[in-house]
Amino acid sequence: MVGHTGRPRVGIVSDIVLQRHRLQNASSKVGLDVCFSGDPGRLLDYPGFPDASLWLVTLEDDADHPGLFDHLFSNTDAPVLFGLDLAPKTGGTDYFRWERRLLAKLEQELGPLEELDSEHAIQQLEEQPPAEVVTPTLPQWIPPAFNSSPAEEVWILGASLGGPAAVKTFLDQLPPGLPVGFIYAQHIDGNFTSVLTRVLGRHAHYKLKRAEEGYRVHNGDVVLMPVEHEWAFNEAGELTELNRKWPGPYGPSIDQVLLNVADHYGSRCHAILFSGMGNDGAIAAPMLKAHGSKIWVQESDSCGNSSMPDSVAATGCTTLSGTPEALARELVKTIEESCLLKGRQKRDSA
Repeated sequence: MVGHTGRPRVGIVSDIVLQRHRLQNASSKVGLDVCFSGDPGRLLDYPGFPDASLWLVTLEDDADHPGLFDHLFSNTDAPVLFGLDLAPKTGGTDYFRWERRLLAKLEQELGPLEELDSEHAIQQLEEQPPAEVVTPTLPQWIPPAFNSSPAEEVWILGASLGGPAAVKTFLDQLPPGLPVGFIYAQHIDGNFTSVLTRVLGRHAHYKLKRAEEGYRVHNGDVVLMPVEHEWAFNEAGELTELNRKWPGPYGPSIDQVLLNVADHYGSRCHAILFSGMGNDGAIAAPMLKAHGSKIWVQESDSCGNSSMPDSVAATGCTTLSGTPEALARELVKTIEESCLLKGRQKRDSA
């Protein structure tokens, strides 16, 4: 009972039009095929019975449709989830939490649903010939940063399916010497972390390294958050591993990474959400935005899967959407403007 994409198929039955629409959108975000979506009367009159792996049923009043469940249970052995919470208004934290609860219920019945980059897909990045581009140079108004210095400003790079290719392209477009460090939160099979580290670590200017206990993020670093356990920062600004798994079904939790980094760096941390399934990052991003952080997303057409950046954009907290190349250019421009402003303020106070 899988669709043409090879993914599980779901049937959606509700006498509430808006609920049907939101259940369908939420299912599609994790790549499920929706083989039926309609009210109870439409299912009862449907020619043939849809071949679904799972049924989602929400009714205003069960008594209004006395024959529905007999019809369902006599035609399918697939699990039926009913009495689901009504979806809140889209774009808010409550809505994205509702989506997470729905995903947890789906995964209880269908197993893990988020698609991740395969080892082969990541290795292909290593095998690709280097792009014929001129190495970006550091603008004259940005004083070159020393890699031996702890980063005053940190950008979080969050991604899932399609993320490694997007992040590699982004890093390839940055000149050496930028006064920033990066923290990279990538949904990935833990067995492929070493491959990812090697592939992205080939970049000449920004080296990918796994988080280490007691390490401080330096300029030029791209620190990869481990999959297995949650990491945060202590009072001294050093990375520390917490004795618990990341919250949520996938590690690292991008929402939790955003919150943990912001706890230490405050408004000196910012985030870019790249390609990926689901809505990880959509709950924490508005909280960072409220404290002055910049939140950017990869634009939909350049994503392998745009559900994650689209979800973050739907919160209304983002100020920029672009291709990985455009995001890299804008980051350099933003840092240059900041350096010019600091220089002007220093001269005015002299």
